[in-house]
Amino acid sequence: MSLDAGRPLDGITVVSLEHAIAAPFCTRQLADLGARVIKVERPGVGDFARGYDERVNGLASHFVWTNRSKESLTLDLKQAEAGDVLDSLLAKADVLVQNLAPGAAARMGLSFEALHQRFPRLIVCDISGYGAGGPYEQKKAYDLLIQSEAGFLSVTGGPGAEQMAKAGCSIADIAAGMYAYTGILSALLLRGRTGEGSHVGVSMLEALVEWMGYPMYYAYDGAPPPPRAGAAHATIYPYGPFPVGDGSSVMLGLQNEREWKLFCEQVLLRPELAEDERFAGNFKRVANRDALREIIVGVLAELDFDEAIARIERAQIANARVNDMAGVWAHPQLQARERWRPVGTSRGEVPGLLPPASSNAFAPRMDAVPALGEHSERILAELGLAPERIDAMRAQGAI
Repeated sequence: MSLDAGRPLDGITVVSLEHAIAAPFCTRQLADLGARVIKVERPGVGDFARGYDERVNGLASHFVWTNRSKESLTLDLKQAEAGDVLDSLLAKADVLVQNLAPGAAARMGLSFEALHQRFPRLIVCDISGYGAGGPYEQKKAYDLLIQSEAGFLSVTGGPGAEQMAKAGCSIADIAAGMYAYTGILSALLLRGRTGEGSHVGVSMLEALVEWMGYPMYYAYDGAPPPPRAGAAHATIYPYGPFPVGDGSSVMLGLQNEREWKLFCEQVLLRPELAEDERFAGNFKRVANRDALREIIVGVLAELDFDEAIARIERAQIANARVNDMAGVWAHPQLQARERWRPVGTSRGEVPGLLPPASSNAFAPRMDAVPALGEHSERILAELGLAPERIDAMRAQGAI
C-alpha cells in the first residue's frame, strides 16, 4: 500500500487553548495523524511550558516533545477583536480542545452548550483535573497532585513511608491526553454518522484511576494493597533489577515455575534451589525474597554484564538492560528500526520519535515545533484580515 494516500485526519482542523502537557500531548497525536492544529497562545508569553527549562538547544524539553506539527497563533482573548478572531476560527474548525483553569472556558462563552448552538458540528474536548461537578471541581490539579489523589504514590517507590516516589514522567497528564485523543477520534466517527458534534470531557483523576485498576482490585474490599517494592514487582519474584559484578544492573522477569527451574539450573548453576521449600512457588519466593535476593546477587557479582546476559538468554529468561536516558537515545532497537526523524525547531533540528502506532497506509506528520506566534499573520490573513488591521492588532497587543 502506498504511503502517500493521505493521512487519516487530513482536512480536520483543531483549535486548542492549551498549556502544560495534557492537552498539548493530545493535540500532537492528532497532528501526527494529519490534523491541522492551531495552538492559541498568550501574546508575549505563550504556553507556560515554553519556560520550563532550556535543555533542547535553549528550548523547553516538555514543549519540544508535545508541540511539533502545530501552528502558533497569539491572541489576547480578553480583547474583543481577539475574541472575534477565535469565533471565526471555530466557525471553520472541527474540534476545540482546552485545558484552561476550571470554569475559565465557560466564562469566555466556550462551554459546549454555548458553542453547540452556534457551531453544531464542532466537537469540544475539555480536559480538567477532577471533572465537572463534585467537591473537587474547582481544585487546582497538577500532575504530581493527581498521582497522589489517584493512589499512584501509595504503590510506587520503596517500602518505607519516606521512600514513596512519583513517576519519572508526567503520567497523569499523559493518561488524560491519551483519553482525550481517543475520545476526540471517537467523536469524529460519531459525527460522521450523526452530522453533529459532541462533548468529550476528560478528568486527569479518572484517567489515572483507570490505570490503577490492578492495585485497586488487588486491594478490593479492604484487602491489603500491593506493597511498595521499588523497581521490583510487588507480587512476583524474582522480578526486578539486580546488580552485576561490573557495576551495571540487569532487570529480570520470571513468570512461572518452568522459568524458575531453568533459572536455577542455567543462571544460578544451583539446580537444587528449584526444590528448596523456601522458593517452591511464587508466593514462597515473594515471602522469602530477601534470602533469595542474597543468593542471586552473590552469583551475579561474579559476572560482568555480558556474561550475565549470556546465561540469562540461554535459559530464555526475560530480561532487560537498565538504561539511562543516554542509553535510550542510543537504543539499538530504535536505531535498527529507524524510529527517529528530524524535527525542525527555531533552534535547529532535533530528533523526534515516530508515533508508536505504525501504519502501512500513511506516513505520520513530523513537522516543526512552532515559535511563539510564528503563524499569526498567515492565519489572520486566511480569515480575511487586511495587513493594516493585523498591524493594528499587534500594536494594541491583541496578537
